[in-house]
Amino acid sequence: MDNFTVRPMRRSELDLVIDWAAAEGWNPGTYDAECFYQADQCGFFVGELNNEIVASISAVAYSKHFAVIGFYIVKPQFRGRGFGMKMWKAAMAYLGTERNISLDGEIAQQENYHKSGFQIAYSHIRYQAFGGGVAPKGIVELKTVPIDQLVAYSQELFLAERKQFLQLWIKQPNSAAYGVVRDEHIVGYGVIRQSHTGFRIGPLNADDELIAEQLLLALLAFGSDAPVFLDVPSSNFEAIKLAQRYGMKPVSEVARMYNKEIPNLPINRVFAVTCLEVG
Repeated sequence: MDNFTVRPMRRSELDLVIDWAAAEGWNPGTYDAECFYQADQCGFFVGELNNEIVASISAVAYSKHFAVIGFYIVKPQFRGRGFGMKMWKAAMAYLGTERNISLDGEIAQQENYHKSGFQIAYSHIRYQAFGGGVAPKGIVELKTVPIDQLVAYSQELFLAERKQFLQLWIKQPNSAAYGVVRDEHIVGYGVIRQSHTGFRIGPLNADDELIAEQLLLALLAFGSDAPVFLDVPSSNFEAIKLAQRYGMKPVSEVARMYNKEIPNLPINRVFAVTCLEVG
């Protein structure tokens, strides 16, 4: 009889899970763990089989109304034994029934998410480019923008306030965070961070395509001579055109799904999502 238990994840164990995510080809950021864990220290779980960690899931509760599921992984040699469903049930029990929950589902798992009440809003298409070039003028370092202004701008594009997460996210080692400010108001910002392969851009948010293009060029300049990846909402046609204009190639795709209503967010201002793991 399998001696399988689910328990809260310790901070040090999240580093192991991020390595699993890298092995799955998800290419997480090198320094993501601390940012993710501080988003909700109670929202990460591991599954142990005979005292060996064999499964994981995250269920980050941003508010009483919204949460994000990610890091849903069972080690390959332990799949097909029902451990994944036990992890899923633990995460859903933690989040309760009142929250609107989002996730980014791989194609092979989307039907299972449908059975749990999730519906597809749109896709996130991962594009790959190569860094290089020169940053345009008019870009500022995001640390010079008041954090409350950044938080307010971000909250227009996300279903919750996440000040602590953003404070950590924009200050990761070997990363860059840029903004565009007009009339003392932020009109766009983007972050690029080191990942297991090259760099990841996320988020890339802007009031229009021209601002997004300025920020994209600055971010690509930081990732000089390295592969750069960004996850673009399929429903933002200007974002797709921007990626294609700079010769970026699609390499993978997942579906953004919600278990309640699909929120009416201004996706036309989201040119790359922050990250697939925690929204």
